[in-house]
Amino acid sequence: MSVQAVYYSDRDGLEMALKQPNELLFNTKAEADARDRVLELSEEIREYLLKKVDGMSEELADRCALVIAEDKDLFQKAFKKPQVLSESSAAQD
Repeated sequence: MSVQAVYYSDRDGLEMALKQPNELLFNTKAEADARDRVLELSEEIREYLLKKVDGMSEELADRCALVIAEDKDLFQKAFKKPQVLSESSAAQD
């Protein structure tokens, strides 16, 4: 029997990581750090959305912010070529 280290982001929390191990438990610290950076960006986007969009619920702001943060590379491309957003969503359907 061997011992294996696994990593997770404190922002997700251990309980959530254990509920979704394929998505939230990582084999390297670098992968967990990358997830943590996504969550940090998501928190900032969430606060921005709550300030800028009247009537937006915290739950909806959380969900939108996480999607934007997880797809930040796609959004960066969209600033130059907006249609990449619709092309990306069409490819996922």
